[in-house]
Amino acid sequence: MSRSATAVFETNLSDFPLIHRGKVRDVYALDKERLLMVATDRLSAFDVVMPNPIPGKGQILTEISNFWFAKTQSIIQNHLLPDPLEDWIKHPDELKLLAGRAVITQRLKALPIEAVVRGYLIGSGYKDYQKTGAVCGITLPAHLQLAERLPTPIFTPATKAAVGDHDENISFEQAAQLIGHDRAAQIQTVALKLYQFAYDYAATRGIIIADTKFEFGLNEHDELVLMDEILTPDSSRFWQADLYQAGTNPPSFDKQYFRDYLETLDWAKTAPGPQLPADVIAKTLERYLEAKHRLMGTE
Repeated sequence: MSRSATAVFETNLSDFPLIHRGKVRDVYALDKERLLMVATDRLSAFDVVMPNPIPGKGQILTEISNFWFAKTQSIIQNHLLPDPLEDWIKHPDELKLLAGRAVITQRLKALPIEAVVRGYLIGSGYKDYQKTGAVCGITLPAHLQLAERLPTPIFTPATKAAVGDHDENISFEQAAQLIGHDRAAQIQTVALKLYQFAYDYAATRGIIIADTKFEFGLNEHDELVLMDEILTPDSSRFWQADLYQAGTNPPSFDKQYFRDYLETLDWAKTAPGPQLPADVIAKTLERYLEAKHRLMGTE
């Protein structure tokens, strides 16, 4: 196991083959039906994995995702299986390492798009809007400000890039070409429903969910299943509601603080990423913890 301080940067389990090492997650094959998905403490930005992990980040992401998976079961089924880790992981040191950061999931056929939903105009969407007056082919009203709330949330899919490559915003029509019109329409409906449900809940906790992304797969019955992670500080923009103001980049409880720090550096946004100062690591972790505490009502 590769660690930095108390953080888990990378896992190498004894008994199961690693089938994918993503920006954050290490995925192992347990058998033909099940996967073990491990949320490490790796941190990525601009599609580059940083050399320094954020201690405990993987456990925070797992706890938040599981919280949302439980809340959204009535909207769509998800990939989680109830199997205890102890049934599969027999080495005590590995079981200890995986505690709180690993889940056992269905083995699905992943669909090659990210289902992005935007409720506010920020990030790459704002850049597209400045150039074209539209986001992913959706024309928006004129004269919208940075971070302004959209008249209604919009579905703006993206391609899923390999580690080190950049996701690319695409139109609904392009998504339909990749996965079929009916499936794209189904994902659009489900993603918008998930976003609205989460937005309404988070608003009661003092958080604005500005945008988020979902990933989906198909099970053996060709049914749509929600997978990966949902509504975490890695996959969403969480803004502090009482400090929100259109026209500014609002204070957030996600990794936007960390992205803003990177923007101050003379760095080409290509691998390798820069070494992170201890205070940036600490402040990034504080924001992840604050997001968890606010959303889940924990101390």
